[in-house]
Amino acid sequence: MLNEKIQAYKKKERIPRPTPAKYKDEFPFLKEVDSRALCNVQLQLDKAFKDHFKNRKQFKIPKFKKKRDKQSYTTNNVHNSIRVDFEKSLLYLPKIKDGLKIELHRRFDGKIKSVTISRTSDGKYYASILVETENPRNKVVEPKSKACGIDLGLAHFVIVTNDFRSYKVEHPKYLRRGEERLKRLHKSFSKKQKGSKNSEKARQRLARQHAYITNARNDFLHKLSKAIIDENQVVVVEDINVKGLLKTRLAKSISDSGWAKFLTYLKYKAEWYERTFIQVDRFFPSSKLCHRCGHKNGDLALHDRTWCCPTCGETHDRDINASINLYYVGLGRPEVTYFEQALVDDRSPYGLPKKPSCDEAGSSTTKG
Repeated sequence: MLNEKIQAYKKKERIPRPTPAKYKDEFPFLKEVDSRALCNVQLQLDKAFKDHFKNRKQFKIPKFKKKRDKQSYTTNNVHNSIRVDFEKSLLYLPKIKDGLKIELHRRFDGKIKSVTISRTSDGKYYASILVETENPRNKVVEPKSKACGIDLGLAHFVIVTNDFRSYKVEHPKYLRRGEERLKRLHKSFSKKQKGSKNSEKARQRLARQHAYITNARNDFLHKLSKAIIDENQVVVVEDINVKGLLKTRLAKSISDSGWAKFLTYLKYKAEWYERTFIQVDRFFPSSKLCHRCGHKNGDLALHDRTWCCPTCGETHDRDINASINLYYVGLGRPEVTYFEQALVDDRSPYGLPKKPSCDEAGSSTTKG
């Protein structure tokens, strides 16, 4: 189907909409496959082309997948064709009557809508089950702190200030720590004869190492974001231009940190656990403002890790000072008094706190 669409696209002809049934005579093995899985492939392909024509810059023309990359298929539950036996740890799928032995992540209640089976490049299989349920919210824990300000960094992963203290969380740097092993595995893989069994074994070892780094990073981000959401009613962070930073010399460190994913985890967990998530505009001068008197240090450079306020004489750790200013943004209103936006007005002599309009602040707020 993709080939037919690409050929028509190159010839500037009308894009056809073929169906899987068209190919079943030429490729008999398609008759052995779950028909709903084939229908989902057709729908996904049609959507990919529609997205491309709507926004050509963001969505490129669909292309063929590599067999060694992640593979997956999605099928729908019709007449109880998909079910899980929790006692025997079996997953029943269309065309598979005996069931598949699985390791259950957790039990669930509700009607199964669909399941996606995926095979990662390191050879492991996963089943993601979509379930319709009445109450998707998790159990809400009473927060200990009213608010917290989070400053993201490279020397330390995050610097957090809450009602009780300021503290720094060390950067795990999983990619940096695994670089030497990755280099050895890459070297070993490059020396193998292409297409040989030894080459495939070397590729799988390399893929497993990449998967370990990814899984370790995700585990760290999930646990840290969950701990922060559990402890605080209001979470305030700065909006960071991650895509822009990836074009600088710090690209590898930025990728290793997983900032974008961390902020995504914080946001959706805030909604799950009825917390308020605030992203302050990226131009908010959190590092340059003295949290004691409000003086703005316009000459502060990126390499200045500490600075002394000329107005009140306070010496600041750059990162802790930033997290305290973000904490004050959250403390000034929310669930204490819920608010929509917050920022410091730079037009006042010392950058004294002021509640501006939504247009002035440019901040986004998500309330769980």
